[in-house]
Amino acid sequence: MSAIQNAIDVILKQGMLPLYFNADENKSLTILKTLYNAGIRAVEYTNRGPEAISNFKKLVEIRNAELPGMLLGIGTIKNLAQAETYYLAGADFFISPGFVPEVASFLISKEVLYAPGCMTPTEIIAAENAGVKFIKLFPGNILGPDFMSGIKDVFPDLIFMPTGGVDTTHQSIETWFNAGVCAVGMGSKLISKKVMQDEAYDTIEEETKRVLKLIESIRK
Repeated sequence: MSAIQNAIDVILKQGMLPLYFNADENKSLTILKTLYNAGIRAVEYTNRGPEAISNFKKLVEIRNAELPGMLLGIGTIKNLAQAETYYLAGADFFISPGFVPEVASFLISKEVLYAPGCMTPTEIIAAENAGVKFIKLFPGNILGPDFMSGIKDVFPDLIFMPTGGVDTTHQSIETWFNAGVCAVGMGSKLISKKVMQDEAYDTIEEETKRVLKLIESIRK
C-alpha cells in the first residue's frame, strides 16, 4: 500500500482529524499523547508560529519513541519552502488552507498525501487535475453542508473533509456526513485555547473519545 493511501485510510477510519498548535513544546507533546490515548492515529499540527518547526521535530521524536502507528501531519502549508522543510522533518501528510500547485507537485512526486483547502469548484478541479485525491473544504462554516451536497456528484473520485465550523454535536457531524464528506476536521471546537491554557487534558481525552464514538454511530 502506498503512503498516500495509508494516510487516507487512517484518517477515514477515525472519521475525524484533530488539529492544533501550541507555542509551548511540553503542551504540544502532552496533547499529542492525550489524543493517542483517546484512540487517534492521525493528527494535524498547524504551522502557525515560529515555534512550530522545532515543536514538530520534537513531536516526531516522541512519536517514534512512544506512539507506534501515529501519523503526524502538518497544516497551514502555504508555499514550497514550508513543504520542503516539513518533509525533511518527517511529516506524514500535508494540509493547506488553499491549493498550492507547486506544493502538490512536490509532495505527489514524493508519494506523500497533500490535502489542499478549496472553496470553489474551480479550485477543486485544479487540484484534481494536479493529482490530488483528498480535498479540505475550507472554511467549512462559510461553505456549509449544502455546498458539499451540491458538488459531490461532480467529483465522485475525490475525498472531502470540512475544516472550520464543524461542531462536536451529533447534529453538526451527522449533517456533514449525510452531505457526503468522509471525515471532519476538528480544531478549536475540540481543542480550544482555554482547554490548552488550563491544561485540561482529561477534557480533551474524554471529548475526543466521545466524538469518535459519535462518528462511529453516525456511520453505521
